[in-house]
Amino acid sequence: MNAIIVSALLGVVMMFSGIIVKSKSAQSVVAAAGLLLLLIANLLNSYGVCTIHINTHEMFHFEKFGMFFNTIAITATLIYVLLSGKAIENTGVNVADYYALIFFVLCGVSILSSFNGLLMLFLGIEIMSIPLYILTGADKRNLKSNEASLKYFLMGSFSTGIMLMGITLIYGATGNFALGGSVTPPSAGGLAPQFSFLEIAGMILLFVSMCFKVSAAPFHFWTPDVYDGAPAVFTSFMATIVKAAGFIAFIRLFESHTNILGPSWKILLAFVIIATLLIGNITAVFQQSVKRMLAYSSIAQAGFMLFALYSANDLAKEGILLYSAAYSLATIGIFSVLIKMNDYTFDGFNGLAKAQPVLAFATTICLLSLAGIPLTAGFFAKYYMLASVVKAGGSLWLVVVAVLFAAVSVYYYFRVIQAMYFKEGEATTSEITGGFKTGLTLLAVLIILIGIFPGMVLNFFYF
Repeated sequence: MNAIIVSALLGVVMMFSGIIVKSKSAQSVVAAAGLLLLLIANLLNSYGVCTIHINTHEMFHFEKFGMFFNTIAITATLIYVLLSGKAIENTGVNVADYYALIFFVLCGVSILSSFNGLLMLFLGIEIMSIPLYILTGADKRNLKSNEASLKYFLMGSFSTGIMLMGITLIYGATGNFALGGSVTPPSAGGLAPQFSFLEIAGMILLFVSMCFKVSAAPFHFWTPDVYDGAPAVFTSFMATIVKAAGFIAFIRLFESHTNILGPSWKILLAFVIIATLLIGNITAVFQQSVKRMLAYSSIAQAGFMLFALYSANDLAKEGILLYSAAYSLATIGIFSVLIKMNDYTFDGFNGLAKAQPVLAFATTICLLSLAGIPLTAGFFAKYYMLASVVKAGGSLWLVVVAVLFAAVSVYYYFRVIQAMYFKEGEATTSEITGGFKTGLTLLAVLIILIGIFPGMVLNFFYF
């Protein structure tokens, strides 16, 4: 509850700070301090030291899994602000409002990590999504940003309508919004419990709407245009913390509802996973813009994150937390460099290793992590996802398919590395400060440390 209350209050504080504090850099400092306060509040809540007690009438269920994800999300957002704060300041004049919207997004993220009813799921999704529609169109002078914002709003509204229809059907069948659902008594002879048609139809609609939210195929088509058109600094936020929160909500929703769909659930999910991996990886191969390539690569990463939903065991829960941390850190690092580049194409990275060796090194580490190369955080993240499927049993063929597509992803990630180190050119960037280089280097070191000692992340989940 601490994270929900404090993030909402900090969003209001940032709105009014824009009136009092005129300096853009000072507003970034206030936002970073607010994120640090939010992180401390969530950690205190996690260990039961100082908790805000409110009777939520069982609409929330606060457990270590959700609060630890909040810790990952807030920490990643703090790193994002420290690395990309200058880019946020350069996006427009309403910097304090941008930070306020980010805090409201974190409020929605905190709700999604602990909701215990379909009503709270809907509110969490909307509180997280509506500020993103605004942030996507923050660059009002750019027609692509305006188009991306409109497309994101329309697609988001459409998927929300599908979600509401699903919630309505489930409520009609069960008479409540609880996650547990309502099961008709077993028939004579000890046969399995039967679920009503309304429940089954409602869960299918919820599944479709959540696939929209996490950009899983075949409901991914909005992602490349929105990620490409939005200001790169906000694409970084949307593609990391927001996407990971969507998966946490996905898992919380379906871990208690998979039995409603019966044996067809595994078949349906396997089809979505393969389609997501196929479309994300194969389409990324043919992109000429690094930013658009990363958009398609985020779809491919969603395919791997869906394994946590497919396995639904303890290893999957550990894996999705590690994957959220690894994927968020690497993507934030790459986008912080991309923002500094004057040319977003692959050729724009030619010779970057000579012009800016620190940026090239950090980008390489982040790309290796996304590809799942050993000694980076992404390796163990992918390993946990695949190991959870093996532990679930009976789906080794799906693991083989995932490994093959992971090999395909190496190609387009290494295209950037090849351009930086092995192609002649003069990559140009905007002004690079010493503080930015230091922060980027520390981020690369952190990715390597998590890759060598994944327990440094997972230990917080248990202790």
